[in-house]
Amino acid sequence: MNERADPILQHKANRSSKIQGTVTANHHKEYRPRNIRKRKRKKGADVAAAMLIPLFIIAIWQYAAGEGYISALFLPTPLSIAEQFFRLIATGELFHHLGISMYRAFIGFLAGSFLGLALGTFTGFSRIASYLMDPSIQVLRLVPHLAIAPLIILWFGFGEVSKVVIITSGAFFPLYIHTYTGIRNVDNKLYEVGEVLEFSLKRKLMRLILPAALPSILLGIRLSLAVSWIGLVVAELIGSQSGVGFLINQAKQNSDTEVIFVGIIIFAVVGKLIDTMMRILEKKLLHYRDSYQG
Repeated sequence: MNERADPILQHKANRSSKIQGTVTANHHKEYRPRNIRKRKRKKGADVAAAMLIPLFIIAIWQYAAGEGYISALFLPTPLSIAEQFFRLIATGELFHHLGISMYRAFIGFLAGSFLGLALGTFTGFSRIASYLMDPSIQVLRLVPHLAIAPLIILWFGFGEVSKVVIITSGAFFPLYIHTYTGIRNVDNKLYEVGEVLEFSLKRKLMRLILPAALPSILLGIRLSLAVSWIGLVVAELIGSQSGVGFLINQAKQNSDTEVIFVGIIIFAVVGKLIDTMMRILEKKLLHYRDSYQG
């Protein structure tokens, strides 16, 4: 009796597990699209909430300036700024100056970030290099952009080199500091693992140290991009014949407040877009982290 009952019971158990597995799979299939839709709705709501304050400020600004409560020379209406914006697009001036500014910022950022990453890795990994080089770099870091810009222009003139050097000096320090700090904050057990596995210096660095320091390095890159953009403004406002900073400077001399606001908005919007792209890249590279989202 027991020998016959066992196959029957086993068959029923198998059938039950198959049904349960099918139900679970169907539940996951239903859950995943529902979860994605919920995330998209939440993201859309977040974007809409973020737009509330800027739209409210623009509405109040348009009303106050349009009714004459604020001088047009001091604060022109958003509509008149938009007119100047489309005029600069139609004439091609905006894209010409923006392209030159983007090129300068890109070259300066590449040079500064390469030096910052290389020196930050070197001083972070080497105790002797840290004692020899880090104090001097930290002193130079505290010198403001505006203080060294005249000296750089004196050395390199008003050409493109001086502008790129100003941007490079700004991009260097954030990435250097975060690379150095990220490597120094790596768990000491990883160094011990490298020793046990007899990794070479290069393999230890590429397989263990830099991946562990990646969150700090990515933050340094993000800050370097922001400081590069700020350095670009400094470089172009001090002495330039082209670029968005030159456009603002020229508008200042002509008392053209609308064009000044167009330049400021361009700097703000492009800077925000660059920062957003960096945040997306950071999220993809650090997808394994389960960080607090609020």
